[in-house]
Amino acid sequence: MNIEETIAVLKNGGTILYPTDTIWGLGCDATNEEACQKIQTIKNRPAHKSFILLADSFQMVEKYIPDFHPVCYDLVDIATRPLTIIYPNAKGIAKSAVNEDGSIGIRITQDPSCLKLIRSIRKPILSTSANLSGEPHPTCFNEIHPSILANVDAVLEERTNENMTTPSQIIKIDLDGSVKVIRK
Repeated sequence: MNIEETIAVLKNGGTILYPTDTIWGLGCDATNEEACQKIQTIKNRPAHKSFILLADSFQMVEKYIPDFHPVCYDLVDIATRPLTIIYPNAKGIAKSAVNEDGSIGIRITQDPSCLKLIRSIRKPILSTSANLSGEPHPTCFNEIHPSILANVDAVLEERTNENMTTPSQIIKIDLDGSVKVIRK
């Protein structure tokens, strides 16, 4: 599907397979509980594991992460590649998207296609790697498991010939601003 058709699927509560700023991802409207649960089913992922939200700006993040610690802004500013921040006390996100401790991973994307999807639905997109739970993430479109392709509602057919091998850095920030590196 093209991007306009993919946007329509997102607006109607569907699930998508799409290229992100890092790797191929599965996604949906992060506020839609039914769609988030469908992503868990597609991945065969345990319910207690959380997801990542892709947002277009700090302004969007602040709607869902109250009291965002100032250190987060600095970390994003100095990051040399995409950075996911795990932060506590997510609000307004589908319950199944949030970790059992109330945290969620967030990343402000610069990818033009992701930005268009996010801005068109005016909400963050839930994102997770396009692999079955416990399997390695695919480095190219052709490595995506057939069951994933068969079960999503739309495939954004952009950059299908591009290798996508670099997942984001992941840092966990507590309410007090303490930082823990999860993935470099």
